[in-house]
Amino acid sequence: MPVTRPLQTDSDFQEAQDRKLPVRVFQDDHLVNSGATIVRFTDTDVVIQSRVSDLTYYSRRECQFYELRR
Repeated sequence: MPVTRPLQTDSDFQEAQDRKLPVRVFQDDHLVNSGATIVRFTDTDVVIQSRVSDLTYYSRRECQFYELRR
């Protein structure tokens, strides 16, 4: 069973990006993305890539991010 850890600080996001860990993204209590990796993040946005040409931008304020570890 995978272990989930919330990503809240810049260092959490940086670690997930560096280690290319899959993340889950929730928005309004709904799962909107799972298994993708963080490509880039700022104070306001997080860019997630699930395939080569599939980039999605999420607001850090409106979404919750969780790292998946197996």
